[in-house]
Amino acid sequence: MLKIGTKGSKSVTVTSRNTAKAMGSGTLDVFATPALIALMEETCWSSVAGQLETGSGTVGTLLEIKHTAPTPVGLEVTCESTLIETDGRRLVFEVTARDAKGPVGGGRHERFVVQNEKFQAKADAKRES
Repeated sequence: MLKIGTKGSKSVTVTSRNTAKAMGSGTLDVFATPALIALMEETCWSSVAGQLETGSGTVGTLLEIKHTAPTPVGLEVTCESTLIETDGRRLVFEVTARDAKGPVGGGRHERFVVQNEKFQAKADAKRES
């Protein structure tokens, strides 16, 4: 049983590999929004992974976030998540992100608990049809 209030935290340093310029989401050498989204997703799924049944995982289904401030190369971005709602297999997280100078984004992220093998088989079947 997943516990409301479960928290997670992950950090990443902004490098030339996760800038908007490198990721194709812009032309500037600042932390890319796709990189922020990936950090938020990783923070959420990893926060509950240890509470899931063997063979289960989670997949992202909805993201409602704002990327409110730039972070330059060299600074670290930290994301924190809190599980705020569960409804069957549906999980809702509140996420916040900040760098050394203050908030850089936040919002909500929804994930669903899946059986990994069954989900992968469903995806793989798309290649065969």
